[in-house]
Amino acid sequence: MSGREVTERQLRCVLPFEAVPAEVRLLRRAAARQLCSWGVQRAVDEAGLLVTELATNVVKHVGEGTSATLILEWRGELLRLEVHDKSRSMPSLRAPSCDEECGRGLHLLAAMAVDWGTMLTAAGKAVWCEIPIGVGRQACRRIERAVEALERYEQFNNGVAPRGRSRDTSLEEAAIELIADLLHWTTARGHDPDSILDRAQMHYEAEASAA
Repeated sequence: MSGREVTERQLRCVLPFEAVPAEVRLLRRAAARQLCSWGVQRAVDEAGLLVTELATNVVKHVGEGTSATLILEWRGELLRLEVHDKSRSMPSLRAPSCDEECGRGLHLLAAMAVDWGTMLTAAGKAVWCEIPIGVGRQACRRIERAVEALERYEQFNNGVAPRGRSRDTSLEEAAIELIADLLHWTTARGHDPDSILDRAQMHYEAEASAA
């Protein structure tokens, strides 16, 4: 698996992968890291299961070694997962009693997702599904703003994550640096940094309780 594109405003992540069993495990981990960097850890387990099924279906039904792509897109209170491959053969939802495990992945999508489907693309097809991320509308907006602010902060500081450092770790360190800078700013203007932190914590807890 190589390459990732994150579009800041759309909160969209593109993860190319090769359809082999070992790569499926790496793809699941990469998706989990991306969701954590967006601040939606509670969706990691459900999304990971669906990513595994979607990618495994490519291995089984399109062919091992096939080039494919996973797209994660955060759309408000929904997370959309799309797996693109180069086959134009559309999967069908068969009866659960059919031989072996055929259709298992699609039945899982139908059971877990609020919506799912397939579509033809210029290069082949895509199978997609949408799941709720369990975050309220106001919390979604706040997390989106936080991710955008941290990525801009990294760019402002010309920050490049060293090799081996995950995106989640990179954003976490950027958050710490940003909070420290804000405390310097409040101190320079004669405010008490501890009071600012306490007020922010109280604000957060009040919104979290109301969610």
